[in-house]
Amino acid sequence: MKETYIKEFSQIQPNNPVLIEGLPGLGLVGKIALRYLIKQLKAKKIAYLYSPHFPYFVLVSKKGSVRLLRGSFYYYQNPNGNDIILFTGDSQSQTIEGQYEIADRMLDFSEKYGVKVIATIGGYRIEPQEKPRVYIAANDQTILHRAIDGGATLSTAGSPIVGTAGLILGLAKFKKIEAICLLGETRGYLPDPLAAKSVLEVLKSTFNFDLDLKDLDDEIAKAETMVTKLQQIEIKRALEAEENRKQEDKKTTYIS
Repeated sequence: MKETYIKEFSQIQPNNPVLIEGLPGLGLVGKIALRYLIKQLKAKKIAYLYSPHFPYFVLVSKKGSVRLLRGSFYYYQNPNGNDIILFTGDSQSQTIEGQYEIADRMLDFSEKYGVKVIATIGGYRIEPQEKPRVYIAANDQTILHRAIDGGATLSTAGSPIVGTAGLILGLAKFKKIEAICLLGETRGYLPDPLAAKSVLEVLKSTFNFDLDLKDLDDEIAKAETMVTKLQQIEIKRALEAEENRKQEDKKTTYIS
């Protein structure tokens, strides 16, 4: 395999589709959001994306078979509006050239099926105090304001958006495709379904499709329990370190 390519195995004829992308990144926000969308919408898998720029290992199944890392395209025929094409995968590219190449192939695929709007999803590293906010950036003012009306916050000027989620916005302009990026506030070091839920709330409002988000609540509760346990461990370590320091101070002798 010398370059990125897409293997299609199901033909579709979508109605004015929107493409939504979410790959692994900070807090796995994009990955969690896409996994939930695929499950809730019962989206049909239609194609794989393979690339030599993915990490150089294979995944082993429960039955012992192996497969290359890949991206996957899914299709949902929306009875109430724009059809939806979903893209997620096992990994992002590990090279700069690969990031551009994969984004370019995704845009070719989008152009082939008449996609006029793309939404990408990622994480924004920060310690959220309450409900995670969703930061927004776009290459078109109309869709930007639609997302702001849907509850998003305008991204800080000068903030870089790294990886496929950002490159799509820059490259889509050359193909006259509107693109928007939704970044959920996340601590970043653990899977963050709460940030994914905030992003999905903005997403469904922006593109006007039905989506029940209550099934994310169990994942959110488990994630918060894990965060609490980690915080307790850190507090315990800090107290032990302080106690050790005090004991060492007591042993110290001074000669004057």
